[in-house]
Amino acid sequence: DQEIAPARERKIAAGDGETARDGGLPVPAKTAGATFLSPRVRARMAELHLTHADLAGIMGTGAGNRVTIKDLESFLHKIDNQTAEEASAIRTGVADAMRRSWTRPLSTVGSSVNLEPVLQDRQLRAGGAEGDPKPGPGLYAVRAVALALAENPKAAAKLIGNRVVQSSSIDIGIAVEAEDGIMVPVIRAADKTSLADLTTKYQELVDLARKRRISPDMQAGGLATISNFGIFGVEWGTPIPLPDQTLLLGLGVGKKVPVWDETQNQFLPKTEAQITLSFDHRSIDGGGAARLLRRVIELLEEPARL
Repeated sequence: DQEIAPARERKIAAGDGETARDGGLPVPAKTAGATFLSPRVRARMAELHLTHADLAGIMGTGAGNRVTIKDLESFLHKIDNQTAEEASAIRTGVADAMRRSWTRPLSTVGSSVNLEPVLQDRQLRAGGAEGDPKPGPGLYAVRAVALALAENPKAAAKLIGNRVVQSSSIDIGIAVEAEDGIMVPVIRAADKTSLADLTTKYQELVDLARKRRISPDMQAGGLATISNFGIFGVEWGTPIPLPDQTLLLGLGVGKKVPVWDETQNQFLPKTEAQITLSFDHRSIDGGGAARLLRRVIELLEEPARL
């Protein structure tokens, strides 16, 4: 039999624009951009609070594509000649959270959910007392996720070092759009909070967010977050969980679609939405995430249980 050479000795060279192979696995071709940074450049970056991602696209002119201080200053000069403004605290906070979140192995599962039961239940609630708040689909999702996690708290456990940490309270965040970013106030013990109370608390939090009066404590913790991006007419998305959370559920816009009805032996129009669950793959496997999402869908399609 022919002796198999070690992988490091079996690299197959590739020309420009091609992909080399290392032991049968593709090796990406060398990409342009800021690869080597001098100590002086790093010091200047720290002074300006810049990250490596901020320098993407800079072509280093130093030896071995090293980015020199001259390259950096030239880059900054070009920015100064463009329209720019100081980023708000909310915007920089969101950017930092997303940067930290992206260091984890994230994945997403998705499916469709029949929203007709939710819409019918909401209509029944509309016949209640005058002035009573009426929950939207996003709040039904908050309640469904909270109950699903109460049934299976391990699904939202956090991996910290080599320990799996479970929370004693089912706290759920709600993504709220502010003027210049996203705020995520947290509803405590959402599994023990009725839909009516959830609606009242949500309205209070939205009002505080619009007035920029959401404190850090009101956004701290939480097992999961609900993002109802369907209000923007978007069908689906792959939202990124917050750094200190394991899960983020996204709900798309409801659309009328023909659905086969076995009892009537015909297609009937029903309101359906796409629903996605993004998760930290270190803490929960794909099967666990899929089962959790399936349970959330079951609860949404039987809102009397919420």
